[in-house]
Amino acid sequence: MASSLQGKKIAILATDGFEQVELTEPKKALDQAGAQTVVIAPKSGEIKGWNHTEWGDKVKVDQTLEQAKAEEFDALVLPGGVMNPDHLRMNPKAVEFAKTFCRSGKTVAAICHGPWLLVEADAVRGMTVTSWPSLKTDIKNAGGNWVDQEVVTDGQFIFSRKPDDIPAFNRTVIERVGSQAGRRAA
Repeated sequence: MASSLQGKKIAILATDGFEQVELTEPKKALDQAGAQTVVIAPKSGEIKGWNHTEWGDKVKVDQTLEQAKAEEFDALVLPGGVMNPDHLRMNPKAVEFAKTFCRSGKTVAAICHGPWLLVEADAVRGMTVTSWPSLKTDIKNAGGNWVDQEVVTDGQFIFSRKPDDIPAFNRTVIERVGSQAGRRAA
């Protein structure tokens, strides 16, 4: 497993208020599988996590949305937390970054409240999606079919509900990205 994602470059899009374990645990698992993970945010420096009910640790931003180019990545991971995707879905550059991935056919993985950005990008229409339960109505109103499952895959998309689902989420992302043929476009 240590080299199953060798040569793969994965974008993790987040901002202040991301649910800490929903960024740090997938990042750690992907790095251990050999991927190069890149934390992308609207601002440079650091972003601050949310640890269940209070502010958590800071994470270094590797690239800003201004610098990031979706075509340079093999997959996109969208952590949850309420504040994080709520702020990102109001950011036109974040929405466009997500739309570019959705059009590309590359893996897009979202956990907890992460699918909110995909709702804004009009990417869940006709899809089966899981998320934190409070997004159920938003997903249905956006044309998606919401289900309550640990992990859901639909085409290029992977969804999970909450921090308890992270091990299954990580396994599914690693398997999917590892099975993608070829390299990203240069």
